[in-house]
This record gives sequence, structure tokens and C-alpha cells, in this order.
Amino acid sequence: MRILLVVLLLISVQFTIGQIVSRPITEFTGFNEFTEVLLDVRTSVEFKAGCIDGAVNIDWLSNQFNERVRYLDKNKKIYVYCKKGGRSIKSQKRLAELGFKNVVNLEGGYDAFLMK
Repeated sequence: MRILLVVLLLISVQFTIGQIVSRPITEFTGFNEFTEVLLDVRTSVEFKAGCIDGAVNIDWLSNQFNERVRYLDKNKKIYVYCKKGGRSIKSQKRLAELGFKNVVNLEGGYDAFLMK
């Protein structure tokens, strides 16, 4: 009985924070700025050196990450990327914890995007 309750609790938590969805950045062909957001979580130095057109920069390593992402529209799909994928998956999980339901991690990051 306890095992069943634990399983049900885990399932409900999964639906509460949303699913973790990833897709290769090499398959990313663009976004609709009216219904979607492209979030670059690299540092401002990395962002200024080059980014995907239309991206919004909010540094995952910044102490202000949680505060700044609250200004994003939770009703829009959020595509998130970093340099290689480590920071974007962490930020994707944080966004889910903050109530964002439709967040897609772009696997491979900006480095892979440049190679396509």
C-alpha cells in the first residue's frame, strides 16, 4: 500500500512540475516570438560573442536568475540553450519548479548550433 502511495505521489509531482522535454538544437529551425521564447542561459560575455537571433539572455550562473525568469510569460513555450547543454538542463528543471509548463531543452547547445 505504501509503495502505491509513493508511486502515485511521484506521478502527481511529475505532472505538477511538467515534463522534461529535450530535442537536438540541430533540429531547431526557429521560433514564433508571439507564442514562444528562446532563452539563452549563458553568461553575458558568451551571449555578446554570438547567439541565436531573437534569443533573450538570462545567465543561469547569476544570483538573479530566479527573479529575472519570473518576467517571462508562463503561457509561452520556452526553448532553452547554453553552450553545450549542462546549464540549459539545470535551468529547464528550475523553470519547471517555478511553474513553467512547456520548456524544451535544446540539446548540444550553441556549439552544436554553429556546426549545423
